[in-house]
Amino acid sequence: MLISFKPLKKTFTPIGSITLFAVITIILGCLKIGYFVGFSECLSATEGVFPVTHAVHTLLQVYFLWGHAKDIIQSFKTLERFGVIHSVFTNLLLWANSVLNESKHQLNEHKERLITLGFGNITIVLDDHTPPCNCTPPTLCSAISHGIYYLYPFNIEYQILASTMLYVLWKNIGRKVDSHQHQKMQFRSHGVMLGSVLGLTALAATIGVVVVYLIWIGRSKTRSESALIMFYLYAIILLMLMGAAGLAGIRIYRLDEQSLDESKNPARKLDADLLVGTASGSWLISWGSILAILCAESRPPYTWYNLPYSILVVVEKYIQNLFIIESIHREPEKLSKDIRTLQVVTVCNGNATSLPSSCFESRPAAGDVAPQGSEMPHAANGNMCLREVGSKEEEEKSWEGSLGPACHPHFLQGNAQRRVLRNIAAFLFLCNISLWIPPAFGCRPEYDNGLEEIVFGFEPWIIVVNLAMPFSIFYRMHAAASLFEVYCKI
Repeated sequence: MLISFKPLKKTFTPIGSITLFAVITIILGCLKIGYFVGFSECLSATEGVFPVTHAVHTLLQVYFLWGHAKDIIQSFKTLERFGVIHSVFTNLLLWANSVLNESKHQLNEHKERLITLGFGNITIVLDDHTPPCNCTPPTLCSAISHGIYYLYPFNIEYQILASTMLYVLWKNIGRKVDSHQHQKMQFRSHGVMLGSVLGLTALAATIGVVVVYLIWIGRSKTRSESALIMFYLYAIILLMLMGAAGLAGIRIYRLDEQSLDESKNPARKLDADLLVGTASGSWLISWGSILAILCAESRPPYTWYNLPYSILVVVEKYIQNLFIIESIHREPEKLSKDIRTLQVVTVCNGNATSLPSSCFESRPAAGDVAPQGSEMPHAANGNMCLREVGSKEEEEKSWEGSLGPACHPHFLQGNAQRRVLRNIAAFLFLCNISLWIPPAFGCRPEYDNGLEEIVFGFEPWIIVVNLAMPFSIFYRMHAAASLFEVYCKI
C-alpha cells in the first residue's frame, strides 16, 4: 500500500525524549521477564508473554515515530485515521495499566508510613502483592521487584508521550500547511549561564531532598515530620523562584509590541490544552489539601508548611502556563526575517539618532532601493548608506546602530531581552525536571502527611490522589518539553 506523506517541519516531535523513555521501557520489560522466570511456578504464562509483546510494540512504534512523526498523510486518509487513533488509545490503555501497577506499590508504602505518623486508625491490612510461591534466588528476585517500580515512572511518561505524538499525527492527516508557517529552531547555549547555574542548583538540591526524604520518612514519627517539613520548605522556595521568573518573562512580553501568531496549528493547540488539562490534576490535590487544613480539628506542625505549598502550586502553574502559551504563540524573529529580505537603507547625516519616527513606514523594499537606470538619491545634509547584514547578531547590531530610539521596535532594544528570556526558559526547564523527580520516585507528601485522610476519609482521598497524581507528574515533563521548545525559539 503506497501512502503519500508530506513533511511538516514544525510539529510536536520530542524524538530524543521518547527514545530515552522507550529504552527504559524495554529495560523494564526485561526485568518483568526475569520476575516471571523467578516466580514461574505460580504465575500465569501471560505474565511472561506480555513484556515480550510490549517490547516488540515499543521498538516498532519508536521506529515509526522516528520516520513519520513530522509527516502529513495525504492518501488513504480514512484508513490511516483509524490506525493512528487506534494506536493512540492503545498507548493510553497501556499508560493506565502502568499507573495502576505503580499505584499498588505506592499505596502499600503509604500505609506503612502512616503507621509511623500515628494514623494507624485509618490504615488497611497491608498487601505486598507477592506471588504465593518462592523465588530463587530470593535476593535477586527482591532486587528485580524493587527495580520494576523505580522504572515505572519512565514507562508512564513513554506511553503518554507516544499518545500525544500519535494524536498530533492523527490531527495532521490531510492537513494543508502554508510554507510561511515553517520555522526552524536552533539550540543556542551561549548567554544562559545564570539560568543554567540556578537550575542545576535546584536539580542538585532536589536530588538531595528526595534521598533524605526517602530515608527519613517512615522511620519514626519525628523523622517523618522532619522529612515533610524539609520537603515543604524546599518546594516553597523553588516555587516562589519559578513564579518570579515566570512573572518576569510575562512582563517582558507585555512590554513587547510583537503581535501573536494566530495561525491554526494542531501541535501548538495540543501543547496548550495539555498544559491546562494536566495542571488541573495538581490543582485538585492542592485545593483538597487547603480545605483539609482549614477544616481539620487538630493540625500537626507540618500542616502549616503544607498550606503555603499548596497555594504556591496553584499560582506557579497558572503563571508558568501563561508564560509558555504566550511564548509558543510568538514569532520573535519575524521582523528579522523581513529585514533579511530588504536592503536596509538609512539616511546618515552624521547623527543616526536624528531619523524621523516614520522611518518604518517609509523604508524602501529591496526592489525600490536602486532601480536600474536611475541614480541613488542623496539625502539633504547627508549621505545615503546601503547596508546588507548577514548573521542574526550582526543584523540586530547594524539595525540598532543605524536607528534612533524614536523609531526603534521595542523588542529589539538589544540582545538583553532575548538573553533574559533564554535564562528564564532554561531555569524553568531545569526546575520542572527537578519537580518531576520527587513524585515520580516516591516522594509524595500528599500521601504521607495523613491529614487529608482524616478529613475526607482514607478511600476518597486515595482515589483522588491516584487519579490526579499521574497528570501532575506528566505536567512537569510536558512543561519541560514545551520550555525547551520556547528556549530554542527565542
